[in-house]
Amino acid sequence: MIEGSLPRLEFWCDLQCPDCRTALDDVRALRTQYGDALPVELRHFPLEKHKHAYAAAEAAEEAFAQGLGWPFVEALLARVEELDARGQQVLVDVAREVGVDPEEVDTALIDGRHMLTVDADQAEGKAIGVKGTPTYVIAGKRLDGGQSQDGLRDRIVAIIEEAKAS
Repeated sequence: MIEGSLPRLEFWCDLQCPDCRTALDDVRALRTQYGDALPVELRHFPLEKHKHAYAAAEAAEEAFAQGLGWPFVEALLARVEELDARGQQVLVDVAREVGVDPEEVDTALIDGRHMLTVDADQAEGKAIGVKGTPTYVIAGKRLDGGQSQDGLRDRIVAIIEEAKAS
């Protein structure tokens, strides 16, 4: 399949959300199944109940700017409890561990260089009806995983297969 030949999958995520950590398994499985033909885009939807989620989104954007966004996201989601307990220091630690410049992450959190991206994602998410995380949007369909993720991957596969057939 041609890279990006399938509809883009938007993964609306709060990087301090345990449900998003679980949803990452579905994202990995979809990537394994479809490879580069399925473009997957992380969209930020930090929830107010998670006090470090907004900073985590900013740090992730810095990691993407350095070409290591997905490794950072995966490593950070594996440590949501630690992020909750230790705060922003975890963002710098994870950056260092995955090869992102930790000083640039720290500076990005201070200078707010990625705030507009995070704010724009949040605003767009609210505009299209995202209420919680994880939420997926593919081929114009929104699938909410905040209540239950049961069957979501199957529904996404069905939408992808329908798009391939048309």
